[in-house]
Amino acid sequence: MKKRLDALDLKILVTIQDVGPRNLTKVAEKVGIDRSSLRFRIKTLMSPFFYLRFFANVYHTNMGLKKAVVFVNAMPGYESILFDCLKANEFWIYLSRFYGLGEGCLGIYTIPKGYESQFARFIEEMKRQKVAKNAEIVWSTCFQRAFLGNECFDEKEQTWIFNWDEWIHEIESERTQLPYTLKDPEDFPILGDETDVFILKELEKDATIDFSELAKKLGVSTEAARYRYGKLMKHNLIEGTEIFLFPFGIENTELYFFKFDFDSQEKMAKFATSLLHKPFASVVGKVLSEYAIIAGIRLPKAEFRKFIDAISELSQRGFIHNFKYVIQDLRKRARQTLAYEFFKDQSWIYDHTSHIETLKRLVKETRRT
Repeated sequence: MKKRLDALDLKILVTIQDVGPRNLTKVAEKVGIDRSSLRFRIKTLMSPFFYLRFFANVYHTNMGLKKAVVFVNAMPGYESILFDCLKANEFWIYLSRFYGLGEGCLGIYTIPKGYESQFARFIEEMKRQKVAKNAEIVWSTCFQRAFLGNECFDEKEQTWIFNWDEWIHEIESERTQLPYTLKDPEDFPILGDETDVFILKELEKDATIDFSELAKKLGVSTEAARYRYGKLMKHNLIEGTEIFLFPFGIENTELYFFKFDFDSQEKMAKFATSLLHKPFASVVGKVLSEYAIIAGIRLPKAEFRKFIDAISELSQRGFIHNFKYVIQDLRKRARQTLAYEFFKDQSWIYDHTSHIETLKRLVKETRRT
């Protein structure tokens, strides 16, 4: 089994980021290989070792959804049930067990605008049920996917090389212009209908789905499905394509989730921008109304302490005000699409009572058994 990326693999992935995963003929032309060789390479990278997948990165802001990142510490003995309890609110899109700040769970939700306080009460209920010790909710912009570049890849040695000292100096000269996804939105409009939400759900599962297959699911013509897709792009309902993989191999990789605090917009923007073209960053989001960012970080196990040393150096220089992180447990993670089944008549159905009742029932059944 292939155990490491080579220069051609990386060139293919970089080209797919530029062209998109739908036009493999164009990707093959740009890379300089035939289409069958390209397909073989992609299939190899979809193995359990690299786990390459293509997902549509939905810009939830334009569907009236606010992103919430939740860090919840479990009561001893309730680590597994906490994971299930977080699913009681159907608006989760990603869950993972974590360790580092004690044992607990990381949750990412897309909550309809106007229901922030109900969601906070849902998270607080886990403490009242004595499933969680403490919890923190961080409201964020949509996530910007980092670009998997080749600047840290040594083509001669066919391996990754991380120059942390160089990165520290590089940050200070970074630009301060952030992409729209990392700016506090003025509003959270709903720019799509039920058909649009259904398509978004399908694209979140597989961004390469054929328009003909999508048309069958919708019960419309292929041209109608193609038109609908164009409408999604026009309204910025799709930010781009997420190329998910473990570039260093799953056996050699740890996943982390960080929160970085800064004392100025300039420092925050420079740091965030520096992450967007590094292979060790997966996603970056800005904390709403704060000089702070959250970031998914993936690193070879041997590089993590060096990364922390670099962050510590930036803190000593006064660039980073504060930071904290959790280590994700790769054995216990889950992902799902946006809650399309709860979108009716141009609005989201958020049933806070149902969420609380489901949560209480889960806890009760666990204690009974």
